[in-house]
Amino acid sequence: MEAALPLLLKQLKLARFRSHWQPLAEQAEAQGWSPGQFLYALCEQELEQRQTARQQRLLRGAHLPWQKGLDGFDHQHLDPRQWQELQSLARQTTWLLQAENLLLFGPSGVGKTHLAIAITMAMVAQDQVCRFFPATTLVQLLQKAKAAYDLPAMLQKLDRYALLVIDDISYVRRSELETSVLFELICHRYERKSLLVTSNQPFREWDDIFPSGSMTVAAVDRLVHHCHIIGIKGESYRQKAAAARVSSDSSDPPT
Repeated sequence: MEAALPLLLKQLKLARFRSHWQPLAEQAEAQGWSPGQFLYALCEQELEQRQTARQQRLLRGAHLPWQKGLDGFDHQHLDPRQWQELQSLARQTTWLLQAENLLLFGPSGVGKTHLAIAITMAMVAQDQVCRFFPATTLVQLLQKAKAAYDLPAMLQKLDRYALLVIDDISYVRRSELETSVLFELICHRYERKSLLVTSNQPFREWDDIFPSGSMTVAAVDRLVHHCHIIGIKGESYRQKAAAARVSSDSSDPPT
């Protein structure tokens, strides 16, 4: 019977059981565990392995350009109340369950994408299915679906994501062919699923994104109805880093 156990565990898809039951059985015998204690320890290891594997799948499925958490974000130029709000959003998923949005505004280089990635990682850590898109990539995907008369199906497919990140929406430029699909996505997810949008342009300049002023108003209205808005000020991290390198080079003694 014991010889057939690995096969049974494989058929039951209990991978952790299969690789750890023997050393754990030896530990149980040495320490005088009851059968219940032995079974509990096996189940605990199996659950831990499955949770780890799921986290890895969710992170891969989020398609993040890199991985950075909130701990690594320099928040000195953020309003303390906004920083607290971001930390609160990262700790709980209530806003996703209520289909609330998060909008991050600020000039280029102040860390909007970093924050979007950090919030996404925090949601994944809480077992939420998320997807990160550069705005131009998402628009191209939706545009292709619309050309194939498949846009409703694509919007339904994106519903599997509790959080959909649209990074750098202001890089999308007004075109009836392109940005009408973005408007349809916003309308489709309104009060159903959450969006996280980053932009280096304020709302008043979004007429450059959507084909008409009325469409801009309608899109903004839906985004902000249930929304957390974070405005980031300050200098570009990249420009500050470049300036620091130049300063360091100029201070080096001549050779």
